Amino acid sequence: MFYNRVYARQRDNEKRPGVEFALGALSAVGAGFFTNPVDVVKVRLQLQGELEARGSYTKIYKNTLHAAYLIAKHEGVLALQAGLVPALAFQVVLNGIRLGVYKSAQRYELIVDKQGNTDILRTTLVSGIAGCTGAVLGSPLYLVKTQLQAQSAQSIAVGFQHNHSGSWDAFKSLWMEGGFVALYRGWNASMPRVFVGSATQLTTFGLASDWLRSLNIFPDRPILLTFLASLIGGSCVAVTMQPFDVLATRLYNQQTDVTGKGTLYNGLGDALVKIFRTEGLTGLYKGTFPTWMRIAPHTVLCLVFYEKLDQVYSNFRTRAK
Repeated sequence: MFYNRVYARQRDNEKRPGVEFALGALSAVGAGFFTNPVDVVKVRLQLQGELEARGSYTKIYKNTLHAAYLIAKHEGVLALQAGLVPALAFQVVLNGIRLGVYKSAQRYELIVDKQGNTDILRTTLVSGIAGCTGAVLGSPLYLVKTQLQAQSAQSIAVGFQHNHSGSWDAFKSLWMEGGFVALYRGWNASMPRVFVGSATQLTTFGLASDWLRSLNIFPDRPILLTFLASLIGGSCVAVTMQPFDVLATRLYNQQTDVTGKGTLYNGLGDALVKIFRTEGLTGLYKGTFPTWMRIAPHTVLCLVFYEKLDQVYSNFRTRAK
């Protein structure tokens, strides 16, 4: 809940079909535009040293800032926005559904207790399942986004290079390769990633909001309360989601043979075992810092944008009556 409980109850009685979904999509697109460059860096770091033992390969990218510098130097500054179109389209699908369901459930008191506070179990299940639904439906967009972000100049290339000329070419190539099967390759890799990420993010956000509201330090400043609560939620996601994020990046970007089967990993479990055996536990946490740099600001921007858009919509309805 973003506003005080009295105002929230008033708004709960309003019938707003589809509004939460539209607000979620718009706010996520706004957040995604600003955080996509860090996402590009994160993907490169996650692919660096793929299935190679720690210390047995030369690190092209030393850290997050060095990776951003090399990408800009060798590929141009615009390369930091690689995969932007499918990335934003994925945000529309994922967060339109995820935030739409979460806000609707919140509005109708399906994920709160009798005191109006966050119910941990129900919030975890609702936000996690909604996130999985959005992730599966948007899987082709995430697939293309990942492959475009992994593409780089040969001198700084890591991971398999698909050599797409753009988003449309990527979709066209995948369709010609195997139709829907090719477009939905690796779709199940996103499910644990988004279930854990969505459940962590929105549950901790709800709990942080309840805690901050109980302190009564921002009674008339809902935007500031949302900012602080979303920062807490976004920071928690970076830790819990990271191993699943690495798995998803590897599975979506891997090369495939003539039958469409991955040449490195047979699936989620196989990828987990192979990465852990060759790269160790640290292999599953590659790119943790850029993940935090992306997901924490993305969570803040997304939920603050939602809050602001929600205020604008509510004011518009009030004036229209």
